[in-house]
Amino acid sequence: MKTNILTLALSFLAMTAFAQKSEIKDAEDAIEDGNYAQAKTQLNKAEQLLSEANDKWTERFYLYKGQAYLGSGENVSLEDLKTAAAAYQKAADMGADGAEDGLIAVRNSLVQGAIADQNAQEFENAADKLYTSYELSGKTDTIHLYYAANNAVQAGDYDTGLEYLNTLNEIGYDGSGTEYYAVNTETGEEELMGSKEQQDLMVKTNQYKDPSERKIPSKKGDITSLIARIYVSQEKYEEAEEAMEAAISANPDDLELKQVQANMYYNMGDKEKYNEIMEQVVEQAPDNASLYYNLGVNSADLGNNDKAMQYYQKAIELDPEMTDAKLNMVAVILGKEREIIDEMNNLGMSKEDNKRYDELQEQRNQIYKDAIPYLEEVIENKPSNIEAIRTAKNIYTQLGNEEKVAEMDAMLENQQQ
Repeated sequence: MKTNILTLALSFLAMTAFAQKSEIKDAEDAIEDGNYAQAKTQLNKAEQLLSEANDKWTERFYLYKGQAYLGSGENVSLEDLKTAAAAYQKAADMGADGAEDGLIAVRNSLVQGAIADQNAQEFENAADKLYTSYELSGKTDTIHLYYAANNAVQAGDYDTGLEYLNTLNEIGYDGSGTEYYAVNTETGEEELMGSKEQQDLMVKTNQYKDPSERKIPSKKGDITSLIARIYVSQEKYEEAEEAMEAAISANPDDLELKQVQANMYYNMGDKEKYNEIMEQVVEQAPDNASLYYNLGVNSADLGNNDKAMQYYQKAIELDPEMTDAKLNMVAVILGKEREIIDEMNNLGMSKEDNKRYDELQEQRNQIYKDAIPYLEEVIENKPSNIEAIRTAKNIYTQLGNEEKVAEMDAMLENQQQ
């Protein structure tokens, strides 16, 4: 009786092993036919009794599982790519031929998927795929961590972006080196490969051709700059100041970075420091109208209207189409009226007071005359600017120019139709 039981047990194990081998073989056939969903189904069945398989069939199981979850490599979900990578890694650990190439193919699919996500502005997905590729490289392919950080920041996930960037700083990542490209034979588009190995592999498949490479500069400055910008956006100004100094030290000619530093001090309420830095920026870019405009805005906020007018005028000279500079110039000019009106209201009825009133009225009219040319330019270039038309109408009314008042009324009526 014991012999019969043992015989039955051995028969059961033999049947199990046979069924398992059959399912693995069926998965192989499905993969060859491109039916990856069916291959997954067969492999899921085989996996339930994988402990009964010998090393040869276990090795084949993981290799086919990697192939099934990688599929064609196009439009593969991140979870499936992670599953494929884990399977290929187990197959590689067992010495399976083709497993290492499978891992490279998974990483290439991750990179190409990340590029597609970037183009679709799905930055969070791109960051996840690039970070996964970085991990699959044994954390040696640090350029993928760099791009993962940038995509995380683009997605608004500043904490993750900062974590990746600080890691790059800690390991002394430089980023200079070589990028590898190849042309997709189907689309005709040049695509970035993850490494020289990936480039070689994809060209061998005939899915890509015309391999090329490009030298890339150091990214240390970009990293420190991005860290500083993140701290500024998070209003962590103490950390931001320290990071910003490091960023500018690494990028002394980066005017945009200095503007970020200036804006940081502006947001901190230190407008004097803002002006100091912006004036340095202007010295380096004397033909940049936007810089003069920004200086004008800040000078006006500080109450230095004469300086503000100088900056606005310079901005207009450099960019005659800058409407905002002209409107701000009008606002500063008309701002002088308040003091005159206050004095007029406090005058009495004496002969001297009447004389002073006339003098002040002349000064007031001159203010209007100074503002009108800027308003007329705005209206000429942008006849739909209702606020500019209304302001001009009020000024013409004060100056008694009825013809111009009628013209402004007509323009306002056209805008309401």
